[in-house]
Amino acid sequence: MTMEDIRKKPLIVLTGPTAVGKTKASIGLANAIGGEIISADSMQVYKHMDIGSAKIRPEEMGGIPHYLVDALEPWEEFHVVRFQQMAKAALEKIYANRHIPIVVGGTGFYIQALLYDIDFSENDGDDSYRKELEEAAKNHGSGILHEQLKSVDPEAARQIHANNVKRVIRALEFYRQTGQKISEHNEKERRKESPYRFIYFVLNDDRKKLYERIDRRVDQMMEAGLTAEVESLREMGCTRDMVSMQGLGYKEILSYLEGEKSLDEAVYMLKRDTRHFAKRQITWFKRERDVVWINKEDYSHDEEKILQDMILFARRRMDF
Repeated sequence: MTMEDIRKKPLIVLTGPTAVGKTKASIGLANAIGGEIISADSMQVYKHMDIGSAKIRPEEMGGIPHYLVDALEPWEEFHVVRFQQMAKAALEKIYANRHIPIVVGGTGFYIQALLYDIDFSENDGDDSYRKELEEAAKNHGSGILHEQLKSVDPEAARQIHANNVKRVIRALEFYRQTGQKISEHNEKERRKESPYRFIYFVLNDDRKKLYERIDRRVDQMMEAGLTAEVESLREMGCTRDMVSMQGLGYKEILSYLEGEKSLDEAVYMLKRDTRHFAKRQITWFKRERDVVWINKEDYSHDEEKILQDMILFARRRMDF
């Protein structure tokens, strides 16, 4: 470890595909090393959205402070820049407590933004083009914008799912404002050295087992009252054009409540789309550098052995 590394503040990342078991592992790790947890999840940040986001319950936290959980109302905007700002504020509190921050969640882009302190160039204040794109998506569907992105920045189109309208619009807006491809800008930013002394764990499992866990989790969500949760959000005035209601679990059940699909169809779609999401997450993490892969199969799914190895790796890297 260089002197430069020693001077950097410590940071642990624990990520992996949805339903792999990050929550339980993160509590064990935090207890062992004196950590506090920052959620890197685009849905758990919202109040009233507990079941569909598989949010950690207070009784599961084991007294470990959690940041960016239940922090916003469902009608508030949450995006990578806001995540970065809120997560940095949480880091300062954790360091002031003389504890180690553990960033836990499956939103790879958020993790990357924090870890490498990516600079998201502010726009010029003119949002007319964004409004034009939003209108086009509303009237003609998200596919038309994704095709447009393919023509100016094929790599960004490959990285951003067509349904992620917000990021597609941001990429098109960035190209219009700067003449630069956002994929090239982000790659350049990603290649910056991290300001943290970090260890980046990716917890993973055999795909068949992971998909079985996803299907089981969706069934458990339905039994726990996901339909009632989405109905309650509707009654609060939440609509499908809100960022929060576009999350997995919410948009599918909303389509059932609005009479577009049967409940069986909505549940089938939720399971299928969650499996696809997990696959995209794994693809993302494979592109990241300086990652420690923890494959549960290699440990015969022994959670205690996995935790002990993570503690060992973290202590070596953090030098404590």
